[in-house]
Amino acid sequence: MVTVDTHQHFWNLDEVAYPWLVPAYGPIYRTYTADELAPQLAAAGIDKTVIVQAMDSYADTDSMLAIAEAYDWVAGVVGWVPLHDPAEASRKLDEYGRNPYFKGIRHLIHEETNPDWVTQKQVIESLQILADRDLTFDVVAVFPNHLKHVPTLAEKLPNLKMVIDHLAKPPLGPDERAVWRAQMAAAAESPNVYAKVSGLNTVTPDFENWTYEDIKPLVDYALELFGADRLMFGSDWPVAVLAGDYAKVWEETNKCLADLSQAEREAVLGGTGNSFYGLNL
Repeated sequence: MVTVDTHQHFWNLDEVAYPWLVPAYGPIYRTYTADELAPQLAAAGIDKTVIVQAMDSYADTDSMLAIAEAYDWVAGVVGWVPLHDPAEASRKLDEYGRNPYFKGIRHLIHEETNPDWVTQKQVIESLQILADRDLTFDVVAVFPNHLKHVPTLAEKLPNLKMVIDHLAKPPLGPDERAVWRAQMAAAAESPNVYAKVSGLNTVTPDFENWTYEDIKPLVDYALELFGADRLMFGSDWPVAVLAGDYAKVWEETNKCLADLSQAEREAVLGGTGNSFYGLNL
């Protein structure tokens, strides 16, 4: 079995600007490098990773692609192009598309003041360019403003492979959780929509003492909706440091999957990410 962490980040605060990353974020407000992650991957038995953008900038994308070239355990990069400008997006996709590590894009939708940003005509046009090139789209579907748009995107762009990051950060309140469940069910109806079992440690009520029992209901519901063939593991490192560490996220996620068949576990822990991103592992 090839294990793939489909969602991890790097940031070097001396080289790339990350305006959203402020001192209030505590332990993640510093530079995180590949050399720091490498031994943690080895300890967990992770074979490959996908680096995901952490800023809407070419500088961040260029930095990730350089890291991918330098470290053989990086299998792919999810970068960024300006979706609000289809002509520029197409030009940059011509350039980035020549790099074998470039697998798709993401935009920090939740940083936009317009909650309907992703459904604008020019953004849809750019996403169609992405789909036509067989590249993927990571959806920052922070509940509830953005998750509700996923079915709309799926309908307008039936050939675009999309993945919902972090199961859209499920809310804790029972009323909000009910709406989240309905929105996730609507999103899952489209076969081109996938989801990441990632970032769930930071939606638990107790960052210090959470266990797999806190996140297993979320994982079980995602499995019910998407099946193992449309779910993929991600650590969300170094954001994961806010509530534990890499080893804990890996171990507790595996406990959530313990009741699955071997084939299902292999899908979530590597196979789905491999096929979704076209990693050719």
